[in-house]
Amino acid sequence: MNVVALFVAAWIVPGVGYGDDAWALALAGLVLGLVNMVVRPLVILLALPAVILTLGLALLFVSALMLYLTDLIVPGFESGGFWSTLGGALVVWAVNVVLHAVFRPDRPGPALRHAGFERSR
Repeated sequence: MNVVALFVAAWIVPGVGYGDDAWALALAGLVLGLVNMVVRPLVILLALPAVILTLGLALLFVSALMLYLTDLIVPGFESGGFWSTLGGALVVWAVNVVLHAVFRPDRPGPALRHAGFERSR
């Protein structure tokens, strides 16, 4: 899903791009997923006071940092300057929200089912 989100971000936000190289886009999607899985929780933990004080707004800056790290790691992928990176992070978030809403499973996961949370139909 990150590949689609990065594609849309590159299409909408000036400064975010992959140089028309599909492999750079695919690699950027993979790296962004790994960075979000490994680095993001640590950064959120370190920035927790700022996240609480800003009522979660600081998470947008954490997402922008993850996009910037992806830019540093993946050759051929560019996130642009500060505002482009921030806008790209916002677009990636919005696209991921839409994709998760469209492709979410019909039922909650096994842990929620065992806890008694069944989805009404």
